[in-house]
Amino acid sequence: MGGYNSGRRGGKTCTNELRLLDVRRLARDGLLKPGPAFMWSWRRGGKEVASIQIWPVDTDRVRLIYRQRRSGGEWQDLDYSVRLARTACHYGGDRAWWLCPCCGRRAALLYLGSSGPSACRYCHRLAYQCQREAPDDRSTRRADKLRERLGWEAGILHGEGGKPKGMHWKTFERLTATHNAHVTRAVAGMAAKLGLTLGRLDSINEGLDRLGL
Repeated sequence: MGGYNSGRRGGKTCTNELRLLDVRRLARDGLLKPGPAFMWSWRRGGKEVASIQIWPVDTDRVRLIYRQRRSGGEWQDLDYSVRLARTACHYGGDRAWWLCPCCGRRAALLYLGSSGPSACRYCHRLAYQCQREAPDDRSTRRADKLRERLGWEAGILHGEGGKPKGMHWKTFERLTATHNAHVTRAVAGMAAKLGLTLGRLDSINEGLDRLGL
């Protein structure tokens, strides 16, 4: 018998494609204390797109009540409990965890699929979005994050900017070197996709320099 969600064909679903329940957020907002049920909703563009009723039955268990359907089929009513585990923190207090309804593994996040109860990332066989990225796309994303940290204009084709006020030169030089390495990988990947040889790429760069672009 296959694991949970073993019937899925093709590539793995990414974590950002499913709705999630973050036990850390609920604990931080003080919503895991025994008491009346409350509604938790997901919004897109300011509009509510889904909701779930959460009932903290006791300190070690919550009850989830919601409806879902798969691929436009019949609606399915779900009503089940999810156990909680708690681990001591170094500076006092404790940290809450979900116990996955499928495998019992401790998890900070539970994902709501299109069938069956919520489950952890491993049971849903989810991939992180970055795992789908091509190497040059990953380098572009990482370079852009460094540009944001450095206060430079977004987009790797805009060139380097100056050192942010208050940043140590050693830190600036390290970040700049890392940024440039990612840019080199990104440009090489883009060139390969376009079928450009390094010689042709150099010619294009020289032409852009003459035009001041």
